Amino acid sequence: MNQINKNFTSIEQAASRYLPRSNKQTTSSILPSGKSFEEILLEQQSTTKDEELKFSKHANERLLSRNIDLTSSQLERLQSGAKMASEKGIKESLVMVDNLAFIVNIKNNTVVTAVNDGDDRVFTNIDGAVIM
Repeated sequence: MNQINKNFTSIEQAASRYLPRSNKQTTSSILPSGKSFEEILLEQQSTTKDEELKFSKHANERLLSRNIDLTSSQLERLQSGAKMASEKGIKESLVMVDNLAFIVNIKNNTVVTAVNDGDDRVFTNIDGAVIM
């Protein structure tokens, strides 16, 4: 075992002498891609949020069986509501557009189901709602 010299004035001096140096990089360091971690993170967040909403098979079936025809304006508002939910950190959102209700899985950017005016209005397993 190495004897530690008592002439060191700080733990940093002793550590630099007896411990191997680490090559830890900070979050502002440049990654092999030539971009910083922050740049890559911001790129990923912006592309995920701008992605168009998908409709699950179940949601498509509900749209057909309930005779729900979305206008381009309603679809745009639905996408805007999903984006707002994402910005607030909601994972499973109820998005209300006019007299239509949609459950949207925000992480997957997918409409899970759709409900119109005449259907049951009880919604479970959501952690937020956006009314457009």
